[in-house]
Amino acid sequence: MASKKTPEINGGSMADISFLMLIFFLMVTTMDSEIGLARRLPPMPDKNQKVEDLKVNRRNIMDLKINSRDGVMAGNKIITSEQQLEDLVVEFLTNPANSETLPSKKVEFIEGFGDYAVSEGVISVQNDRSTTYSKYIEVQNVLVKALNRIRDDFSRANWGKDYINLTEDQQSIVRKAIPNKISESEPKDVTKKK
Repeated sequence: MASKKTPEINGGSMADISFLMLIFFLMVTTMDSEIGLARRLPPMPDKNQKVEDLKVNRRNIMDLKINSRDGVMAGNKIITSEQQLEDLVVEFLTNPANSETLPSKKVEFIEGFGDYAVSEGVISVQNDRSTTYSKYIEVQNVLVKALNRIRDDFSRANWGKDYINLTEDQQSIVRKAIPNKISESEPKDVTKKK
């Protein structure tokens, strides 16, 4: 009896096909773009530098808290919308009526512009460890939007155009007149039992 051989399948072309499929999927697949915050961290302090206790007037601080259920509070006000938060931040940082409950202003000389009353307001953001990242980003975006709105108003009042359309020197003046003072507090974990 003759031995029956099973025919083999040529696998040489399978490797080529797999390689081509891999290249195809790499070329047509899109990757999700990362979102993040454009923040520049302060430089590391000098090792020999003494720590100074900053005394900040209570009226110059807006406590902004995000709880574990993504609720937002500014001071003792419950924030229900992004627009409400933006308007509250703009009013806090500009203090248009020179209210005694809103931040004080300090007259500073800005080179290329002159004397200007700069707000001493600081926004202190604190979130819970269970706060969702999307809510944190949303609040940060509203803060940046409010700051940009104030800078645009200042730019239009002095140069007749938005901040983004100013020269580098003019933008520098605007940044000194309307500084970005957002402080991040250490997140708290309110779910921990003491």
